Amino acid sequence: MITIPETDLVVHPLCLGSNIFGSNADEAQSHAVMDAYSAHAGNFIDTADMYNQWVEGHVGGESESVIGSWMKKCNNRQSMVIATKVSKMDKRPGLSAKNIFAACEESLNRLQTDYIDLYYSHADDETVALEETLGAYAQLIAQGKVRYIAASNFTPARLRESIKFSEDNNIPAYVAVQDLYNLVDRKTYEGEMSQAVSDLGISNIPFYGIARGFLTGKYRPGVTEVDSKRAAGAREYATDKNYAVLTVMDEVAKNHNASLAAVALAWLRAQPSVSVPIASARTVEQVEEIIQVVELSKEEVEKLNGVSA
Repeated sequence: MITIPETDLVVHPLCLGSNIFGSNADEAQSHAVMDAYSAHAGNFIDTADMYNQWVEGHVGGESESVIGSWMKKCNNRQSMVIATKVSKMDKRPGLSAKNIFAACEESLNRLQTDYIDLYYSHADDETVALEETLGAYAQLIAQGKVRYIAASNFTPARLRESIKFSEDNNIPAYVAVQDLYNLVDRKTYEGEMSQAVSDLGISNIPFYGIARGFLTGKYRPGVTEVDSKRAAGAREYATDKNYAVLTVMDEVAKNHNASLAAVALAWLRAQPSVSVPIASARTVEQVEEIIQVVELSKEEVEKLNGVSA
């Protein structure tokens, strides 16, 4: 288990993503995935109020509702660490205090709980003063409705400014970021953002840890059909350079008798500013691929760094 820096949240080394719960995976499939994750001592699930508003006939909140029904069925809320997000839901946009309070209540209702362990600003909102946004979070924390706050999709400058404001005003500060980061998509995070995260003593809980499925190794030169709802997104990574990354991952996976997905997630854990990577699963079989925790040697990390740089 891992303690997320700047918190007392003790979590499994894999955070289970839930952006497909209630859509690509229906309620029964989603419950089966969470059952399998929990059976491996998994206790950290990531969602957002806007999941899955992009699916026809959906309005957002479906993922939270599925997680809520599962926790009620299992009576396991106390043993779970639940992260959700505010600001990108079509009917609850932005980070005004009024919106944060309303969105939080709605998330609590859907999750069938009275507190959120980690509550993210899903995107920055520069139209609202930091005093208002962070003051609203401080109130929710004081009321016991939120334990910790975090930021997703911020610029390094705004992250630093936000945390400095919290520190200067003695109110709760963002304890983590959730930013895109994986072996074949390093440029977005590495550099200024990873430096800011390290300087601030917090950590990244990265999403797309297995690059929408590309890093499972299912997508190879000449493979035309893959049974995945995410195939189109994963194919964006289909380049000669990234196929070379898979070749090195094949060697490493063989050394550890592990899946390629497990190697991809192990590489993320080996990065100094990462605490816990996120990966999602549509089936129990996919849970088995991502749940194995592998420890890479320094040489293996360096080899993967070199081929993916």
